[in-house]
Amino acid sequence: MLTNATYLKGLVIRATDGELGSVDDFYFDDETWVIRYLTVDTGGWLDARRVLISPVAVTHADWPARRLDVALTRKQVENSPDVNTQLPVSRQHEAAYNVHYGYPVYWTQFPTFVGGLAIPPPPDEADGSDGVQRESTDSHLRSAEAVRGYHIEATDGEIGHLEGFVIDGETWAIRYIEVATRNWWPGKKVLLSPAWIERVSWEESKVYISVAREVIRDAPRYVESLPITREYEDRLFAAYGRPPYWTQHMDQAVHSPSREK
Repeated sequence: MLTNATYLKGLVIRATDGELGSVDDFYFDDETWVIRYLTVDTGGWLDARRVLISPVAVTHADWPARRLDVALTRKQVENSPDVNTQLPVSRQHEAAYNVHYGYPVYWTQFPTFVGGLAIPPPPDEADGSDGVQRESTDSHLRSAEAVRGYHIEATDGEIGHLEGFVIDGETWAIRYIEVATRNWWPGKKVLLSPAWIERVSWEESKVYISVAREVIRDAPRYVESLPITREYEDRLFAAYGRPPYWTQHMDQAVHSPSREK
């Protein structure tokens, strides 16, 4: 199921022994464009402390009820490493997080791709403590909230700004970035695949897309209130002249955009 990422905000996270809080934001991997962590506001339970919950822990997603069930206990979350979600999450923080929950460190493992999501091997195939020894300080995590507003640069000029994301509710992959083009075509929003991103300049807050402005202008309009059907996606990919992601081998079409230092 494809859904606008704004729908994540407010989703209740339920542990095996009670509620943990609600989703406030998320961190995605800027190499694979996959959501790695949900930022959860625990409210009064942990003095408004924000914690990270990995989608790996999700056992059931009840989208109509706006609830995610996770295979964690409240005590596990209470004792999890404290991460300041107002600052970038380092590899060191991630390594400590993975050791606490018994997860392997995904960046040192060859990933298995399932529907666009890089699934790490089971914990018994990777030693989290060893991952702490090998971890890199070069984190690829980006806050969704921080990236909203980035300018979108087509092959022949600026086209708009990044307004949001469309995610796959089953795989946690970011399928599309939502682009507002109101400075050029008032009121129009379009979707672009992360697979078409040539590079991202984090310093300039700009995303470079390998698509011309005219092609983007003629693409099907995106209306957030309407469901994204396969018929709509067929028209979308036909307009861009690109093969759809569901025809790609092992769904690894989302490449790693180059990152400017």
